[in-house]
Amino acid sequence: MSELHPPSSSLLDKFRGDEFAPLYTASVTVQGGAAAHGRASGIARSEDGQLEVDLRLPPELGGPGGGTNPEQLFAAGYAACFHGALSLLAAKAGLAIPDAEVKVSVTFGRDPVDGLYALRAKVEVRLPGLDQAPAEELVRNTERLCPYTKMTRRGMESAVALAP
Repeated sequence: MSELHPPSSSLLDKFRGDEFAPLYTASVTVQGGAAAHGRASGIARSEDGQLEVDLRLPPELGGPGGGTNPEQLFAAGYAACFHGALSLLAAKAGLAIPDAEVKVSVTFGRDPVDGLYALRAKVEVRLPGLDQAPAEELVRNTERLCPYTKMTRRGMESAVALAP
């Protein structure tokens, strides 16, 4: 296996363009499993074969647990993305944050707007060894950079279509 390295800070270079410029696409397919219900008994598989997880309803939603769920997967993606953006900005600023932690809690609940369901996310960042002022500035700047934070704040372009 090759040695792991953080990505280049060139990822922070500003893009100048009139349209969205795709860099990478992840595709995951969910099938329903035994209960024919993706959330209750599904299997999620990535197109590249690197991800395969059993999906189960958590006990809090009446399920047996024993697998992951969409909220955990979303929280993992959000935390990883935020941590990556945080690390890039810290490196550019010359700040050492070797023990940084990002915890994202995603809550599934009832939506009073339409009576159905909604998600809420809470992001907690730990930056041991960093003084308060630079830590706060780093977190604020990371909020501006992290695509997950942008998505949760201002929405995300989405297209839903029936496949042939």
